[in-house]
Amino acid sequence: MSEFTSITEKIFATLKTLILERLEQNNFKIIGFVPDWLRGFFHPQINLETDILVLRDMFPFLETFLIDAEDLWQINGDKILKSGLWYQADASGKEYHFEALAICVEQRPFLLIELKEDLFIEKQSIIQKARENKLEYHHLFKETQKKEVLIHCVIHDIAGQLSGINCCLALLEFENLTPKGKERLEIGKKQSQKQEMLIRQILDAFSAEIKSLESFTSDVANAPDALACVREVIELFTPSFVLNEMQLELAVNTNTTIDWRVIGDKSRLDRVLTNLIENAFRHSPPASTVTVSLQQEREYILFIVDDEGFGVPPENVESLFQKFSQGNTNRGRIGIGLYFCRITVERWGGTIGYLPRSNRGSRFWFRLPKPTVYA
Repeated sequence: MSEFTSITEKIFATLKTLILERLEQNNFKIIGFVPDWLRGFFHPQINLETDILVLRDMFPFLETFLIDAEDLWQINGDKILKSGLWYQADASGKEYHFEALAICVEQRPFLLIELKEDLFIEKQSIIQKARENKLEYHHLFKETQKKEVLIHCVIHDIAGQLSGINCCLALLEFENLTPKGKERLEIGKKQSQKQEMLIRQILDAFSAEIKSLESFTSDVANAPDALACVREVIELFTPSFVLNEMQLELAVNTNTTIDWRVIGDKSRLDRVLTNLIENAFRHSPPASTVTVSLQQEREYILFIVDDEGFGVPPENVESLFQKFSQGNTNRGRIGIGLYFCRITVERWGGTIGYLPRSNRGSRFWFRLPKPTVYA
């Protein structure tokens, strides 16, 4: 026996791998060292080093596998055929886990039987962990459902109380108020309107996946005009920006003569733009500019809202468009504006995202497909 052969056999013995050479169908002899575990599967009178072994009698699992192995050995294939894991108890009742491999080396058929205790334990650990994760997921899912139902109920209660407040404000309009009183009444009405919008956004966050986003158009005749929507939202926000010494503008290179229609619904497109511009407004410093841009792509129209704020911390980027997500400043109220934008845009076949600007600030963008042109 050469030194290399001796070392090879010792390596296989260390790996607890049994090497057998097929002599004829179902008959094998052992090559090299005999693993300790093997002796528990054979009658003590059998000489494992010299006797011919009938494996299918000792390892019933291999009976079917050896039929496939014969095909490989007959053609002297260079492939490796694996049996997959199986377990079997020895004479003492101790369980072992094995895997068999059929190979051909120099036109000689061999069968390797590997003891797979470590692999089996690892797989069992992975399966157990997966089961635990699944149970944890179902637990968290149920808890989330409970919380969402509770929040939904609370929001409906708040909406009912707000309706009563609105009635009182409406009645106050008939009173003989001073100019200052009328001014404060208008402020109260505006604040009430903002609260109503917030309530609608929260309710949309719970029902948008099912109902609130079902209706939209892909027909050119009824498709919303992106440029018109952008202009309307800019006009709505301009007083707030001026009051805070900020600027809100449409990009100067916007071509106003081409078709800017997109798939969607105008009222919800207005709300998507409102959410993004309001988000830029809250996170921009005084004397800064927020710019809204529109770009034509082949089958889409790209909307861009650029601000000059401090950007989004890297750790918050992945969760920006998730339900109830907020940045570190917690200035985003309850964190549903960007979530509403995402589910709306995606429902219409578009995409939405965030990019940090190279100098300073944030870029929020979304693209919507152009409507279908019917012949």
